[in-house]
Amino acid sequence: MAQQTTRTAANGRWADVGPAGAGTARSGKRRTVVRQPKMGMLMTAPAFIFVAVFVLFPLGFAVYMSLTNWPLIGNYHFNGVHNYTALGNDPGFVHSVLFTLLYTAIVTIPILVVGYGLAVLVRSNRRGSVFLRTAFFLPYVIGLPTLSYIVLLELQPNSGAVNWVLAQLHITNGATAWLVNTNLALAATCVLVIWFASGLTMVLLLGAMQGISGDLYESADMLGASLWEKERYVTLPLVRPTIALSLIISIIGSFLAFNQFFILTQGGPGTSTFTVVMWIYQTAFVDLHVGAAAAMSVVLVAVVGLISFVQFLLLRSNT
Repeated sequence: MAQQTTRTAANGRWADVGPAGAGTARSGKRRTVVRQPKMGMLMTAPAFIFVAVFVLFPLGFAVYMSLTNWPLIGNYHFNGVHNYTALGNDPGFVHSVLFTLLYTAIVTIPILVVGYGLAVLVRSNRRGSVFLRTAFFLPYVIGLPTLSYIVLLELQPNSGAVNWVLAQLHITNGATAWLVNTNLALAATCVLVIWFASGLTMVLLLGAMQGISGDLYESADMLGASLWEKERYVTLPLVRPTIALSLIISIIGSFLAFNQFFILTQGGPGTSTFTVVMWIYQTAFVDLHVGAAAAMSVVLVAVVGLISFVQFLLLRSNT
């Protein structure tokens, strides 16, 4: 007589059992999905609280302040969007925006080029490559404020090492005031930032390069490709998403520049080297116009958010 197989319900779930009447469950592994939404919410609650307290609340409060005539000390009143409409008539803010754009344009490509060159230099496992990686990345580990103070000491007109070396080489008279001239101060700061940020770009690109299969380079060798052709047709296409990421990081960092200029030039001579963030600081804590400074901050956050969105689109289109 043919055996029959039945299904029984137990605890709301169906299970296969053996031949009818046998009463024994068929052996075998079954997957059971256990859903605990309360536990999931509990585990993610600290992250949501952190974002709410340290991101959403400060951002919302900044938007609120930007709609007021809020002095640092004293009472305030609402003035609508006046702070936003007045930004275009603030010559200091306009100049700081233009200077920040100029600074960003100067340092972005050199950071990428130098970082890429360093990554190519140290991507092999030859002897000494680990030491070189550490040496090139060390400035980023030290930090930009510390490096800025070091450069400040070395650029002193009468006691700095830079002027002494240039005097020994008979290039200058040894008394160049690097940080009181707008062009020289900008050049010195750009060199400092390129030195600082190239290490991070190197690490990002090095990780991408080491993820490329060696079979691709072997195939290129079999086809007689030169070093330049392998770099152009194998390496560059595969590290393009990382290049896009590095560019966006550099651009955002340049838009938020503060420490290097505050330490080296303090915005001088005059206000010629004021960045946007420095002008926000000046407006809030020196001129005591917190409402106007909040409006500038909201605009800056919007620009950085737009850049981040563009980064997402670029990375998505290259993956």
